[in-house]
Amino acid sequence: MEQEYKRLLVPVDGSQEADLAFQKALKVAVANHARMDILNVLDTKQFIGSYGGMISGDAIYQLTQDAQEYLEGLEARAKDEGVNDVHIHVRFGNPKNVIATDFPHEYKSDIIIIGATGLNAFERMLVGSVTEYVNRTAPCDVLIVKGAPKLVATPPFRKGLR
Repeated sequence: MEQEYKRLLVPVDGSQEADLAFQKALKVAVANHARMDILNVLDTKQFIGSYGGMISGDAIYQLTQDAQEYLEGLEARAKDEGVNDVHIHVRFGNPKNVIATDFPHEYKSDIIIIGATGLNAFERMLVGSVTEYVNRTAPCDVLIVKGAPKLVATPPFRKGLR
């Protein structure tokens, strides 16, 4: 039996990986006539430690406005591509928890379509990967969208070298 998805969650953060996930989500939403929730989570940890532990209300307001404008642009793209039921959300909190559990439970998401991490192995070890955490703990299906493979040029084989 083929899976039908009616409520898609697409977390975005402005990265190339998130944009690839958004593009894939557009196709899934159109094919399934699904609701698309586009989510940007502002990590509250970023507000602690800066400027002696304080960040101004004006700065937080500007971050929120920037996120809202970014999401409105994605909403317009989705509607242009034929997704009729699009909703945008800005949330504050730990992205891992908001994306993996809080939002999917509240909005009954069928699938989370998320970009693969841009962190290298050492960075993942130190801070962990949001994508990895979502994949392990989400109550619904998770589709991890990876970027195009990077091709590495190899030198031509030289005679006599082994």
